Amino acid sequence: MDIILILSGLVALFFGGEWLVRGSVGVAKRLGVSTLLVSLVVVGFGTSAPELLVCIKAALSGAQDLALGNVIGSNIANILLILGLAAVIRPISCGQASIRRDAVAVLCASLVLAFLSFFHEISRISGALMLGLLFAYMYVAYRQDKKSSVAEKAQGQELQEHIEEEVHVAGDSTTKSVLLVLLGLGLLVLGADWLVNGATSIARAFGISEAVIGLTLVALGTSLPELATAFIASLKGHSDVVIGNVLGSNLFNILGILGVTALIAPLALSGRIVEFDLWLMLGTAVLLYPLIRSGHRITRIEGGFCLFLYAGYIGMMFIT
Repeated sequence: MDIILILSGLVALFFGGEWLVRGSVGVAKRLGVSTLLVSLVVVGFGTSAPELLVCIKAALSGAQDLALGNVIGSNIANILLILGLAAVIRPISCGQASIRRDAVAVLCASLVLAFLSFFHEISRISGALMLGLLFAYMYVAYRQDKKSSVAEKAQGQELQEHIEEEVHVAGDSTTKSVLLVLLGLGLLVLGADWLVNGATSIARAFGISEAVIGLTLVALGTSLPELATAFIASLKGHSDVVIGNVLGSNLFNILGILGVTALIAPLALSGRIVEFDLWLMLGTAVLLYPLIRSGHRITRIEGGFCLFLYAGYIGMMFIT
């Protein structure tokens, strides 16, 4: 029964995330929202929605390690697994100034979480400050987008076209887009409930810690929208969607999801997640910046190296 709950939860999260992204982009397009904000809807809130619902459900259920492991595990998987796989399929172009800016933002957000670990808790005040940082960054990014050069605006328009192609919004009416948003949110709520209940039950039955379940099964499950988007976008050569997807998702995961979750139920920072996995997440954020700056692209060899590191991380976790 628990396996059925987990599988049903993963399917609901996948389609819920996909429909929420498609509906959100469709609504944003109809409202004439800027290219930057359209991309933020996709790479930020949309693809991170599964993590948000799972974290809130886990925190309210008292499974705080599962909630924290979900975010940290998702961020590790986004860089090592998703970017690695995408780069192996086709090298990822990283020449845009906005990508370098977002990579620095992800690194700073990771440092904020590492700093909070010394206080052993993400309090409600800390959660509010994290959300404040996220909104401040979005405002700065928006202002920079408005002042961007003609060439940068052309790149932004190309990104928006790639995003719309990936999520198939061309023929969607406003009504259909709104319905997709509502259906997506409903599926995400159900999927989060099923996945958390099934995962925590299996963890307790087999004596596996909730932290490990959160870092692996739940993290990979909630990263399915990012993985699917990256795989298809790489095959089509839309590397701007891939890198924007990962950077936006990682930034929202830390500042947005943990911020909202802490406002609802303060999160304890202790155990193996804080002692090891948090610092590995910070290490992947540090690793990403030189990968982006070296030749302004992530090569197949670098992507393969990322996949090797992720396989070693998962293998070590279950061996120990």
